[in-house]
Amino acid sequence: MSETKKSFKKYILIFWSIVGLGIVSVFLLFFLIAKGNLGFMPSFEDLENPQNILASEIYFEDGPTIDKYFNQENRTYVNFENLPPHLINALVATEDVRFYDHSGIDFRGLIRVFKGIVTGDTSSGGGSTLSQQLAKMLFPRDGLSSSMELVMRKFKEWVIAVKLERSYTKEEIILMYLNKYDYLNNAVGIRSAADVYFNTQPDSLKLHQAAMLVGMAKNSSLFNPVRRPEMVLQRRNVVLNQMEKYGYITPEVADSAKKMPLDLEYKKVDYKLGPAPYFREYLRLTLTAKKPERENYASWQDQKFIEDLDEWENNPLYGWCNKNTKPDGEPYDIYADGLKIYTTLDSRMQKYAVQAVEQHLRYDLQPLFDGSLSDLRNPPFANNMSAEDVDNLLNNEIRKSERYRVMNRAGKSLNEIKKEFNKPVDMTVFKWGGAVDTLMTPMDSIKYYLKFFRSSFMAMDTESGKVKAYVGGPNYQHFMYDMVKGGKRQVGSTVKPFLYTLAMQNGLTPCTKVPNVPQQFILWDGSIYEPKDSDVDPETDGKMVTLKWGLANSKNRISAWVLKQFTPEAVVEVMKRLGIYSPIDPQPSMIYGTSDITLYEMVAAFNTYANLGVYIKPYFVTRIEDRHGNVIARFVPERQEAIDEQTAYLMLNLLQGVIDQGTGIRLRFSNLFRERVTTDYGSFSMPIAGKTGTTQNHSDGWFIGTTPKLTAGVWTGADLRSIHFKTIASGQGANMALPIWGYFYKKVLADESIGYKEDEMEFKKPAGFNINLDCDELENRSSNPEEFDDFF
Repeated sequence: MSETKKSFKKYILIFWSIVGLGIVSVFLLFFLIAKGNLGFMPSFEDLENPQNILASEIYFEDGPTIDKYFNQENRTYVNFENLPPHLINALVATEDVRFYDHSGIDFRGLIRVFKGIVTGDTSSGGGSTLSQQLAKMLFPRDGLSSSMELVMRKFKEWVIAVKLERSYTKEEIILMYLNKYDYLNNAVGIRSAADVYFNTQPDSLKLHQAAMLVGMAKNSSLFNPVRRPEMVLQRRNVVLNQMEKYGYITPEVADSAKKMPLDLEYKKVDYKLGPAPYFREYLRLTLTAKKPERENYASWQDQKFIEDLDEWENNPLYGWCNKNTKPDGEPYDIYADGLKIYTTLDSRMQKYAVQAVEQHLRYDLQPLFDGSLSDLRNPPFANNMSAEDVDNLLNNEIRKSERYRVMNRAGKSLNEIKKEFNKPVDMTVFKWGGAVDTLMTPMDSIKYYLKFFRSSFMAMDTESGKVKAYVGGPNYQHFMYDMVKGGKRQVGSTVKPFLYTLAMQNGLTPCTKVPNVPQQFILWDGSIYEPKDSDVDPETDGKMVTLKWGLANSKNRISAWVLKQFTPEAVVEVMKRLGIYSPIDPQPSMIYGTSDITLYEMVAAFNTYANLGVYIKPYFVTRIEDRHGNVIARFVPERQEAIDEQTAYLMLNLLQGVIDQGTGIRLRFSNLFRERVTTDYGSFSMPIAGKTGTTQNHSDGWFIGTTPKLTAGVWTGADLRSIHFKTIASGQGANMALPIWGYFYKKVLADESIGYKEDEMEFKKPAGFNINLDCDELENRSSNPEEFDDFF
């Protein structure tokens, strides 16, 4: 054999040895990667059960989604059957045309990429398959710095892609990809993306919309439809071209779709926006509450601690996430566990409640108050406030601001800070109809916000106890404090029905006559206390009047007479049975409603009358499901008999008198006081039992009204009680609060889908009830009415 042949064979041997060694090395490399010997490699369990962060969804009772809870990813799972075919076809045609033919690695695609690198042709596209892209999403490239680490990571993704292909079907891989991809703007996953960009569900995506979302998958930061719509439009048309190229759509369909605009209906994801923001925040704080510990409360928060501890011990919803654990023993996380929370709220009623609050505040009440600002020495504060009082209040407001906290931490004195507060700065401020940009001093902005009147509203189903509408304030972005469940204010004359409940329990009736004369109480220090009425009618002064008349006209003399027959402590006991948990000071002055109580408590208490004496604790959630749809919690209302049926029905009669002939009569006649409102809200023919309430200096206005279907309550007032109307005509509950109740109920009755009809409503009557409640008839029967001095 010649030397030439020997050399040739030697080179051939060396060549194939090198090739063989390379092949063996590659196999060994991938073997070691697969075994996890060269760094992290997900196990079979990791691949079968990838840790997906899913936002928890909150639902209205009638179906629509209220919102979501999430921290990192606004992502909600969608099933494969809810994905339209053109979305899947667009994804495959654009990102991985041989997806159904490979097993995780597309070698033809890799050759194409290699050829493009050699020739400099970057238009040949990438070589990553959908499976590889999914691997990258499931196990991100965190903390990689060197090129070698990136190369090794790429090899690992190839292995993971192959493992994914072995663990899942092609459809499951597509589903995982679309559920995991981050479409930017807090839209993670196809369901969130469809909602954020098009206000629709994935199964309703049109061809051109689906193409846009698939186009974003190339680089969502670059192809951001909110910031770069022209670039995104071009990218969308590339996707349509790909679909046409591979036969998924015809040229005619492609041309037609390319002529369409982006068709965006972008919704910014912001927890301050969307339906029922006050309710959502209350629910979030309730679900995630931890067991109250006294050391976590300030010294002045004794009552708050007592109430929270009672909630922890007796309310299954309070702290639910921390009281319950997942199968792995960890507590539930509403931001990541994909819970489905089904609430009692009705989307229609919630919308009408929000509209009613805005209607009255924006068009009726605020313009009325703004028109009186010129009469005030230190607007918006009342004229009975001294300059020193105003300065102290403003200093308190300054200390509450973030601007103050920043400057205080920097070592600035109060005087230095106040100087800064009097320098104009650019800012955006609230205005009904939309926020406005303006130049204003921070001090003026404090006064500006303080002048706005606020309202809270809650409605509950009379029989079930389900809360149907919850409005904590006028605008959550600018007035975040919740005045349904969180805030307490003096309740004024809405406390008086509780006095009368005690009377009805002890044998009196609405037609019982009592003397309309001054009543005096001897206090603990020997002083004399005499409740006064704002006006005394000469025709009834000193005469015998019915209890029904006394409550209808909210007369303090009559309430004082009732209180004298019993004790303040007895009234407090009645209030507790009716669900009032806020502290009540048992003093004669309690007839003025001087105690601070939440709207939530008041609505629930009044609902007891319409429910034949059974107190139902209002509740907000019916059930919670896990991410797989399994029911993991159900909730039912707490019920207890608070008063007997006869007492409840007698109270309904008394409270109907308030509407039919007393301070709530506006609900019967739409033409009354029209100069103070923009539209009709009255002329209701259905039975309504309710009570208005007005506090001292008419700082707070209340109205609680119950019907056979719903019990709803309204509070209205400014943030500070020193800001109020000058006259009781404008500041009373009948003007500040009652119209909101009317606006709301008028919208509810007009909505046929809700199904409430006035002529079909009637309060339930106790079996065997035989007390004559026609006071006029009883008056005519008796020619010699008995004096009532020695009734007891």
